[in-house]
Amino acid sequence: MAGLPTLILLLCAAKDAMPSSSHWKPTWPSYRVPVILPQSTLNLDKPQFDAEARLEVVSPCGPACHKSSPLPTYEEVKNYLSYETLYANGSLTETEVGIYILSNTGDGSQGKSRTKRQIYGYDSRFSIFGKDFLLNYPFSTSVKLSTGCTGTLVAEKHVLTAAHCIHDGKSYVKGAQKLRVGFLKPKLKDGSKGANITNSAMPEKMKFQWIRVKRTHVPKGWIKGNANDIGMDYDYALLELKKPHKRKFMKIGVSPPARHLPGGRIHFSGYDNDRPGNLVYRFCDVKDETYDLLYQQCDAQPGASGSGVYVRMWKRQNHKWERKIIGIFSGHQWVDMNGTPQDFNVAVRITPLKYAQICYWIKGNYLDCREG
Repeated sequence: MAGLPTLILLLCAAKDAMPSSSHWKPTWPSYRVPVILPQSTLNLDKPQFDAEARLEVVSPCGPACHKSSPLPTYEEVKNYLSYETLYANGSLTETEVGIYILSNTGDGSQGKSRTKRQIYGYDSRFSIFGKDFLLNYPFSTSVKLSTGCTGTLVAEKHVLTAAHCIHDGKSYVKGAQKLRVGFLKPKLKDGSKGANITNSAMPEKMKFQWIRVKRTHVPKGWIKGNANDIGMDYDYALLELKKPHKRKFMKIGVSPPARHLPGGRIHFSGYDNDRPGNLVYRFCDVKDETYDLLYQQCDAQPGASGSGVYVRMWKRQNHKWERKIIGIFSGHQWVDMNGTPQDFNVAVRITPLKYAQICYWIKGNYLDCREG
């Protein structure tokens, strides 16, 4: 492996990004994914867990603002992708990383919140009811965090969510040390003992079964930043559960350019706090993008933060359709567009670098993270 000399090599280009004109199916591109490996780990003081959990991130820096920001240097990118790991016993570590590529012969302003503006005209969200939907893929991959956010199952013991659900950029939030993940299950009637009660005329009542989190990874790009600068680009975190959840999960994938998405649309489901106890599904068109962010106007409310943004495309190697998570719903941006106020809901894109990092957190072996 050789070190990357410039940032340009970090922005790994897609190969076969678009299918040929004779192949009409929207197809997952193949990416040259870099390698991110831990270099050193040091122990930090135990955090205070004194921050208030915020269910959304509000920022005035819109697409033009982010596009005009200078590219980070190679050293800055390494710093942003270094990460903190919080353990269930309250201990905390910081890990520095190295970024590499494999040769061809290798092995493979905290402004005024305008929450109500998160609904754009007619509310296009769909509440998902009934065990037959809630407990089946892809809706079954959505889980609720005890801090109030949403997460998505991405492996047998791992949940992807937004960093701000755990850390406010300066400190870990209250409840982060005893963080739990909730899985929807049917609430059995008295004496039913598991009997089939799906024939009821009323929607079946559900309850959450909770699993404790063993450890949490948060990138330093979020911790050192805030919602008004580079921080929003790194608003993601990975949770490792204390035991497997035994449900089907959704794989992560590198986010293709918006123009390559099927219909230019994205999808996600979350636990919006204006519909308590309901899983809420929505889809919408992507309006704009930067290298790290997707701007859209999907209807959403606080509580949906951390939802996995996904699309369904053709997997050429496996000859089948496959859904993958390509981003994490972060929050709301109220932007001054040449004197005209405009607002967006924002998702953090899974770039090749972020894919390499999150995949390594999950698998612990870079050789299993070579294809995005």
